[in-house]
Amino acid sequence: MKRIKTFGLASILAMAAGIAHADSTVHFWYHFDNADNPMSDLVAKFEKENPGIKIDALNVPWNSYYDQLYTAIIGGNAPDAAMVKMFAQPRLIEMGALEPIDDQLSKWAGKSQIDENLFKLTQAADGEHYYLPIQYVILYLYYRTDMFKELGLTPPKTCAEFEEDAKKLTRDTNGDGTPDVYGFGFRGAKGGQDQWASFTLGREGVSLTKGLTSDAGIAGTQFVQDLFRKDHVFPPSAPNDGFSEIIGAFKAGKTAMTIHHIGSANGMVEALGDKVSAVPVPECGGGRWTAFGDESTAIFSGAEDKEAAWKWISFLSSPGNNAKFNEATGQLPVVKSDADSWTLQPKRFVQATVGSLPFAHLYPNVSQTSDFVNTVWPTAMQRVLTGEITPKQMNEEIAKLYNGD
Repeated sequence: MKRIKTFGLASILAMAAGIAHADSTVHFWYHFDNADNPMSDLVAKFEKENPGIKIDALNVPWNSYYDQLYTAIIGGNAPDAAMVKMFAQPRLIEMGALEPIDDQLSKWAGKSQIDENLFKLTQAADGEHYYLPIQYVILYLYYRTDMFKELGLTPPKTCAEFEEDAKKLTRDTNGDGTPDVYGFGFRGAKGGQDQWASFTLGREGVSLTKGLTSDAGIAGTQFVQDLFRKDHVFPPSAPNDGFSEIIGAFKAGKTAMTIHHIGSANGMVEALGDKVSAVPVPECGGGRWTAFGDESTAIFSGAEDKEAAWKWISFLSSPGNNAKFNEATGQLPVVKSDADSWTLQPKRFVQATVGSLPFAHLYPNVSQTSDFVNTVWPTAMQRVLTGEITPKQMNEEIAKLYNGD
C-alpha cells in the first residue's frame, strides 16, 4: 500500500512538471530603433503556432543594451534569450552565460536555409556555436553609374583597376584648375578602418594578428597613402572625413566611389535614383577582404525552458519570419529565400551583399580590437595620410597592439 502511494505521488509530480514546462514564458531582449516595430506581430504568430509558450519581448535601448545585459546576468536576472553581437561573445562565454546550440542546429531543418559562412563567422573560439544568425550587413563598393558611363569605365575588380578608375574619375569639371570630383571618398576619421582593411587585409598572409609588417602588409597601407598623397584621388578633407562626409560627398557628386553597406542604399537611391549601384570590394594583393556586420540571437544558460527558447529564436530565423523581423532594422535576412525575395532595398544592393559573403570577415574577438578601432587606427591613419609617419610605422603600431612586438 505504501509503495502504491509513493508511485501515485511521483506520477502527480511528473504530471505537474510537464504542465509547468508546457506553460513556459520566454523572456527575450532585443533592440529596435524603428518606430514600426513588428515584434508584436511575430510574438502573436509564434504563440498561435506554439500553444503553451508565451513570449515576453522587451525592447531595450541600444545605448544601454549591453550595460543592462551584463548587469542582469551578474544579478541573476538575465533574459532567457536575446539579440547579441560577436564582440560580446568572448565576455559572455567567460561569464558562463551562453548555452551551446550545436545539438539543436544539427536537428534543425532550417539550418540549410542559412548560408554556411554565416555559421563559420559566428562560431566561437572553442569550436561551439552559441549564436544563431538573424541579420547582417557586409561592406561593398558604391559607385556612380552615371560617371562611369560618361567615361566608359566598368566597376573595378582589382586594386589596380580601382586605382586607374579613381584617377580617371578625379576631374576638374568646372575649369577652375582644381579637381571638384574625386575618384573615391575615403573615411580617414574614426570608423574608416573597414575601408583601409579592404585594401590591406585581403593580401596574402596578412591579417591584424600576422603579416602586417611583411612586404604585403605594408604594401596595403602604402596603396592607401599613395591614393591620397601621390594620385590625389581622395578629397583633401579625407584625413578628417567620417560617415556623414563620405556619404554626403557621394550623393552630391563630389566623389565617384566609396565603401559602405546596404544600410545606406535607400538614401543613395532617394538622392540619385539609378545613378548609383554597387559591387563587391576589389581584389587586392591576391585576395579580398570586407567587413561583416553581425547580429544573432542566443539562449542564456540560466533559461528556465531552453527548449522553448530555442523554438523562439529558430522561429525568428525561419522563412518569412526572418524577413518580417528585418523590416524593422534595414539589415539583410539570413534566410536565403527571404533574401531572394527581399524588396526593402533594391536588388542590386542585395546582390552586392550576398556576393560578398565568401570573403566577409570579422575583426579578432579580443580586447585589443576596441583600441584598434577607437584610437590606434584613426590616429595612425590620419598621420599616414598627412605624411607624419610611414605606412610601415603605422602597421608596426597595429602589430604591436595585437602581438606586443
